[in-house]
Amino acid sequence: MGVSAAAVEQTFAANRARGTIALAVAAEGGVTRRTRVHESGSLRVRFPNTQDGLEAVIVNTGGGMTGGDEFTVDIEVGEGSHLVAGTAAAEKIYRSTGPDTAMAVRLSVGARAQLAWLPQETILFDRARLKRRIDVELANGASLVMAEAALFGRAAMGEQMTQGFWRDTWRVRRDGRLVFAENVRIDGDIAATLARPASAKGGIALATVLIAPANEATLEAVRALDFSGEAGISAWNGFAVARLVARDGASLRRDVVALLAALGQSVPRLWHQ
Repeated sequence: MGVSAAAVEQTFAANRARGTIALAVAAEGGVTRRTRVHESGSLRVRFPNTQDGLEAVIVNTGGGMTGGDEFTVDIEVGEGSHLVAGTAAAEKIYRSTGPDTAMAVRLSVGARAQLAWLPQETILFDRARLKRRIDVELANGASLVMAEAALFGRAAMGEQMTQGFWRDTWRVRRDGRLVFAENVRIDGDIAATLARPASAKGGIALATVLIAPANEATLEAVRALDFSGEAGISAWNGFAVARLVARDGASLRRDVVALLAALGQSVPRLWHQ
């Protein structure tokens, strides 16, 4: 007796990973403390002891993601509080047989609050399919440093992403008003697209860093750096966005760390392990 298509689809869905983190922090007596922590599925959040304030580290116990998996991270940084949040390791997106891997990140930063969103790189393997959305809500007077990096293959392992799909959607609002919107889509022949001089000129490691607030001094500090890859930064209405391209993940990480240091932002300790 054959197995119906509906039964195969139901079995596939039952074996897909789901994960959710919902975290809220608030300032109490000048100290940032957790007020809500929710974990479900294969996502966990841990809080290592640090001397510089509260740090949240997200862990994917599944060891990676593939087609059909769905993950959500929701972080709320209350008025006057400070938080550094990132991931325990680079996130790996494995080959898909068809469905997309779905990631949703929602960040809310209150008045006079500061958030550094610094996950380690997202690594896409050949024929991976990733659909990600990042939504940021900033109150007036909120501060944000957000760095997101993607590697299309691992040069050190001789791996290349030749085919696949990557869609990245960013929306940033200040006091409810849209101030930054970006849609990136790379589909099909990933290697050929990245090889074009107008895209990555053969680089396989890309990063975007969003800084708010930002001013001319921010631009000067970044432009004074000597990057191993290529980098550029622009600013408008108190925001700045830096773009970085490098030949491999190690070079990109060095450049991102240098850029963040120029902004006075240290990276989580796990970046150095």
